[in-house]
Amino acid sequence: MEENNIKPEFIQLIESFCHELRTEQNVSSHTLRNYRLDLLDYGRWAQRAQVDPLSPSHKQLRRYLAELDKARYSRSTINRRLSSLRSFFGWTSITGRTQQNPADVLMSLKKDKTLPHTISSNDMKRILSVYAPISDTGEMRERTPSEIRNQAILEFLYASGARISEVSSLRLACIDYEQSQVRVFGKGSKERIIPVHKLALEAMSLYQHDARPLLLEGKPASEFFFVSTRGNQMSTDSIRKMFNATLKRAGISAKYTPHDMRHTFASDVLSGGADLRSVQEMLGHSSLSTTQIYTHLSAERLKTIHSQSHPRG
Repeated sequence: MEENNIKPEFIQLIESFCHELRTEQNVSSHTLRNYRLDLLDYGRWAQRAQVDPLSPSHKQLRRYLAELDKARYSRSTINRRLSSLRSFFGWTSITGRTQQNPADVLMSLKKDKTLPHTISSNDMKRILSVYAPISDTGEMRERTPSEIRNQAILEFLYASGARISEVSSLRLACIDYEQSQVRVFGKGSKERIIPVHKLALEAMSLYQHDARPLLLEGKPASEFFFVSTRGNQMSTDSIRKMFNATLKRAGISAKYTPHDMRHTFASDVLSGGADLRSVQEMLGHSSLSTTQIYTHLSAERLKTIHSQSHPRG
């Protein structure tokens, strides 16, 4: 995107803000990219509207959001832009660059209630079978180190409900096979312990002891558990590309994402009888209300089962 129509000093502030988010709050590269794009978009609007990007009034910011709405941006996108502005101006006011946060008085748009997108049980089986050690015909597969790693990533995603950024940043020292648990660092570097079932641990152990040394052969040692063919940390983008390639190999046309594995994990453990507080802890949600949406998802699934099985359904 062109940036030459934004004041250079404002671009420098955006970069300083993103740098602090990365170093102080350990924000993921994906989130940082969104912050940067959102703030650059606002900067371009401010230039067009002849508004000082660093000192807008709340009425001017409201006009910016109204123009986004008029341009038919989704409510979630508009709310994300507002959230980026709140965070940015919160930072500028704390660091003394501005006197106040003009975005604080603005209310987010009410979003239409949408249930999380989950993966059907049949599609999940197909996804987990792509790199499995045994083929659909019951024959042992000859797998490359990368395929063994891919299977471990997929099993871990579904077994733990971990975010893709947490999978990318998983350290070798954070896996406890004896206790069947993994330590991850979520948003804001918050640490949590997640129990992991036997099948996933077996896939991860096989990768660690058989495939990982081959991927790192002739390369420097790495503290990260999942590594690329070049011996580097598996980035979130690399995991997304692998996941999309897996869907293609599985013959699945549905637009699933790695985050849908997290949604499916939450829905399945709740349907299996887990209590809401435990699921909240495993997902790393700061608020129980965020986790509660999965109870609605379970209710919808029950309705579907009822309508399919009841004589008068």
